[in-house]
Amino acid sequence: MAAEPRAAAPRPPAQPDAAQAALDRHRQALRERFALPPEALGPLPPAPRRRARAAAGVAAAVAIAGVLWADPAWRTERIATATAAAGRRQVQLADGSEVTLDTATEIAVSRHLRSRRVALLRGQALFDVAHSRWRPFTVDAGAARVRVLGTAFSVGRQDGGRVAVTVLRGRVAVEDAAGALVAQLTPGWQARLEAGRWQAPARVDAQAATAWREGRLVFSHTPLPQVLAEIERYGGLGVRPADDPALAGLRLSGVYRTDNARALLDLLPHVLPVRVDRAADGSATVALRP
Repeated sequence: MAAEPRAAAPRPPAQPDAAQAALDRHRQALRERFALPPEALGPLPPAPRRRARAAAGVAAAVAIAGVLWADPAWRTERIATATAAAGRRQVQLADGSEVTLDTATEIAVSRHLRSRRVALLRGQALFDVAHSRWRPFTVDAGAARVRVLGTAFSVGRQDGGRVAVTVLRGRVAVEDAAGALVAQLTPGWQARLEAGRWQAPARVDAQAATAWREGRLVFSHTPLPQVLAEIERYGGLGVRPADDPALAGLRLSGVYRTDNARALLDLLPHVLPVRVDRAADGSATVALRP
C-alpha cells in the first residue's frame, strides 16, 4: 500500500544576511545624520502645464509693467496753422486741455497712458492745461521742455533755437534737453533760451507777451532783429536783418497788428535809423542808414 503524502514541514524564517544587516544600519545612520528640512517634504512641484501657465502669467505681468514704465505713445497726430495772418487756431485736446496756435505754428500731440505730451515743432502756442494729478503735461520745444500738472502758459520757438516760456497761471518746470531743471516759473515770469544758453528768468507782462491771441504784437524795448523775426512770421515778406551786430542795439516799443506786417516794415525807417532795401523778388533787407 502506497504511503499517504505528508505535508512538508515548515521551514524556519530566513536569517538576515550579515552583509545586508550592516548595509541597513549604515543607511539609517546616513538618514539620521543628513535629515531633510521640513520644507523639503512639502508637495511635489506643479505639473509642467501648470508651470507653463505660471510662467506665462509672470511674463505678462512683466510686459505690462514694462509698458507702464516706458509709457509709449499709442497715437500721435499733427496739428498746424497756415502761414496767413488770419491763421490762428484753437483746438481742444482729448483730456480737455486747450491749445491756441499762432500763425505758422505746428504741434504734434501724442497720447500716453501715464502722461500727456506735445511737441512744438515751430511757431508759438498758448496752452491752457486741464488738471490731472497723475498725468503730467509736457511740451517739448527743441532744447527746452516744460512740465506741468495744470496751468496756462505760452511757449514760442523761433529760428536759431530760440525758445521763450511765459507763465500766465499756475507753475511750470522748465528743463533742458537732458532733463535738468532750468527754472520753476510762476505767473508773470519768463525763461528764454538764446544762442544755446538759458537766460536768467525775468518778470514780464504775460498778457502783452501773449497778445498775439488777439491779433496784436506788443513790443517793449524789443531788439530790432527780434522785431524783424515777428514781421517775417506774420507777413512772410522775406525780411531779414543785414549782417551788422549794431542792429541789435536798436529797440522798438509799441502795439501793432499782426495782420498788417507790411505796414510795420514800412514804418521802421520813420522811427529808427534804418533803411529797407528791397530786392526784385520782393524780399527786403533792413540795414543801418549811413
